[in-house]
Amino acid sequence: MIEIAALLSLFLERWPDFIMIMALLIINSVLELVQEFKADSAISALKNKLALQAYVKRDGRWQDIPAIKLVPGDLVTIKLGNIIPADIKLLSGDYLSIDQAALTGESLPVTRSLGDTVYSGTVIKQGEMVGIVEKTGMSTFFGKTAALIAESHTPSELQQSILKMGRFLITFTLIICGIVFLYDLYSSFHSGAVNTLSDNIIFMLVLVIAGIPVALPAVMSVTLAIGAKRLAKFKAIVAKLSSIEELATMDVLCSDKTGTLTQNKLTIGDVFCYNDHDHSDVINYACFASNPHSHDAIDETLFAYEKQLDKQKIDGVDIEAYTPFNPVSKKAESVIKSKEGRYKIIKGAPQVVFALCRNESMENAEQTVSDLAGRGYRALAVAISDASLEQYNLVGLISLFDPPREDTQETLHAIQAHGVDVKMVTGDHSAIAQELARNLKVGSHIVPVGQVIHARGESKGINIESVDGFAEVLPEDKFEIVKTLQENKHIVGMTGDGVNDAPAIKQANIGIAVSGATDAARAAADLVLTEPGLSVITHAIDESRKIFERLKSYAVYRISETVRLLLFLLCAILAYNTHPLSAVMIILIALLNDIPIMMIAYDNTKASVSPGIWKMKEVFILAVGLALVGVVSTFGLYWLADHYWFANLASQSKQLYLNTIAFMGILCGGNLTIYLTRNEAMPWSRPLPEWKFCCATLFSLMVGTLISVYGLGSNDFVGIGWVYALYSWMYILVWFVVTAVVKILIYKLCQLDFIKNNGLKEIVT
Repeated sequence: MIEIAALLSLFLERWPDFIMIMALLIINSVLELVQEFKADSAISALKNKLALQAYVKRDGRWQDIPAIKLVPGDLVTIKLGNIIPADIKLLSGDYLSIDQAALTGESLPVTRSLGDTVYSGTVIKQGEMVGIVEKTGMSTFFGKTAALIAESHTPSELQQSILKMGRFLITFTLIICGIVFLYDLYSSFHSGAVNTLSDNIIFMLVLVIAGIPVALPAVMSVTLAIGAKRLAKFKAIVAKLSSIEELATMDVLCSDKTGTLTQNKLTIGDVFCYNDHDHSDVINYACFASNPHSHDAIDETLFAYEKQLDKQKIDGVDIEAYTPFNPVSKKAESVIKSKEGRYKIIKGAPQVVFALCRNESMENAEQTVSDLAGRGYRALAVAISDASLEQYNLVGLISLFDPPREDTQETLHAIQAHGVDVKMVTGDHSAIAQELARNLKVGSHIVPVGQVIHARGESKGINIESVDGFAEVLPEDKFEIVKTLQENKHIVGMTGDGVNDAPAIKQANIGIAVSGATDAARAAADLVLTEPGLSVITHAIDESRKIFERLKSYAVYRISETVRLLLFLLCAILAYNTHPLSAVMIILIALLNDIPIMMIAYDNTKASVSPGIWKMKEVFILAVGLALVGVVSTFGLYWLADHYWFANLASQSKQLYLNTIAFMGILCGGNLTIYLTRNEAMPWSRPLPEWKFCCATLFSLMVGTLISVYGLGSNDFVGIGWVYALYSWMYILVWFVVTAVVKILIYKLCQLDFIKNNGLKEIVT
């Protein structure tokens, strides 16, 4: 529409109109381009850190490299939690259990072993193997089929709100423009009006440009993009812009325990010794049944602890064979050779190791394991065989626990203070979950997930919203927890780091992958944290709610100024039988309004203490209320100039001066309105406006005032001089205060209306 108006102006040789319309078009485009480029550059720099990694043998050593640098022939280690980075032929190792649902739709994992080929994009559920890269990139099976996969999108609440605003403004603008156009045609035929048909068409196009929110989605996107850039400074990478608005409205956060609430860094607690073995023996034997080059958390913890021991390692021991831990056997074992002979050492889950040991060697070890579990500790059992390699004696038990992060308790309380209900979700036993919840002081109502999910929809059972946490949770249970909360009208966030968290992260309104998350979890997430812990989420909630307030401020301002401009034009045309604003004036108003509008994204604002809600009824009532006050104030200024300031001038000259007064009233009064929409209190309340926002507004006001004082040197835009400009400013400032009072009254009326609709008792509850 802007381009059509420019072409018509060029064709009719209306050079002032053409220049101003082109300026509007170019400046809007440049502003949007610059802001999006700056935001995208900052986010892209951090997103590079999220590239898939591959553990590859290069230059004679194993190392992590970006998966994009893989080439056919590379040796790659792949294990539990990885997204397979290429098509790989398996060369060594026992087996892999792989989720191929992304490619084949199979619901159950498939098993692959030596000689098989595994495909890029599939997820490893169990096992660890080494393979050779056969195909990469678009040559892979996944690459060839990726183009056939289409992703469906459900509009977010923000997108739906934008559509409602857009429909309202478009409908209102077209109705007003239609009335004005028909009135102009009637005047041309019956009243001898000077406007020609081409003049009317140009004026209508300009009016449509000023009224219809052509830039509404762009301004919203830029505001979200700048917000995403700010979140990037807190090491939170936004994968989907609309997720910022979802984060602002989130009222329930389901948090995975391991690696999120805790350090995901196992720590050795008490060591229990049996059969004349001492503390160092237990640790040394456990290390013999471990791999120093693996990335296994337990193995790394054991070797790190062994280095801290004062006692020397057991000398003269060679490891002849080693079988790594796998989730099926639940143990790892080594065959060692020492001066005394050959022995087997096993370490693993107590129930597995106990089953292999002589009963007389355990001395109430099972009770010790039970006591440790009650305190939230895991136990690792270590046993050594006799010379026959068949009978085992228990060496000891090692208690392991994953300590909470230092900032977890403070962070969880801060999130709860924001009106967000935090629910812990873990696959651990209830005793472990309850012990952690007690230490963090986040609520003691922790229940096995079966007591909630299996009772869903039944009259008996636990209300899912009353629970503080869920234990013994499987991946499908996490998904069901999120889905059930969503069915109960909650905006749900889900944090996690593992493959088992990915389905729930994908289902949640705002899926959050924490620092160190697996490839699968990061691929499913809307927000990826690159700093450890949840403290980043507190900053992200604050920032997203500020962004929400800025978007709301823009929405109220845009609706208000559009309604104000169109209603004033309509009423003035009907009352005075003349256009109070020329096409150039309308273009100037639109252009100078856009400058502070683009700076709304930078403004200081206060984050709400509760989740944000798009109250569209309140937005429309407030916007239209401010518009009506604006129309009254502008008409008052117009009437004052008509009856007193320029009453003695000739009719034609007088109308030109009145047009400039109307221009100044609409532009300057409208620019000040933006300070009213930024909060619910008086405009001078804290937080004060940001300096870039203030400078942009002051620039528009200064340019508008100077143009009003001196004019543009054309016949349809004359200057009114400094005296009347100062009088106009005094009038505008008085009405600015009046409008601020009206705004507060409108908010109070909206709250009263809310109470009427919902009932006082419900509000208090």
